[in-house]
Amino acid sequence: MSVAPSFNKTAAAPRLSAKRPAPFSIRLSDTDRARLALEAAGAPLGAYIKSKLLDGMPAGRKRRKVLTIEDREALARALALLGRSDLLRSLQDMARAAEIGALVITPETEAELHDAIVAVQDIRSAILEALGHRNGGWA
Repeated sequence: MSVAPSFNKTAAAPRLSAKRPAPFSIRLSDTDRARLALEAAGAPLGAYIKSKLLDGMPAGRKRRKVLTIEDREALARALALLGRSDLLRSLQDMARAAEIGALVITPETEAELHDAIVAVQDIRSAILEALGHRNGGWA
């Protein structure tokens, strides 16, 4: 069974094109633009201005959050913590030992587990901070 006739019929059909309205431009002084950028707090400036003009109605499209310098620094700290920790190696070693029944809980093992928990908590707090959750708590 060939799809060519159906495809050709669909391709030859007239297209209904909806023209978008022309964009609206506005000139701002450097001071006004800086103030609006500050108020937008990292959101796209055009979307922020549109929401202000339309009485706080959300913009039609959703965009992902733009990371600020502070967010990028917090994510870099989280990655640095992860890179400095031997968390993955330690957890893999403990998992292997547990699989073969050789995991003996000594004070050293308990200290390693505690250090791993603290490292995970630090990484989690840094990531939450980078994502805008300023409490940084473990709960």
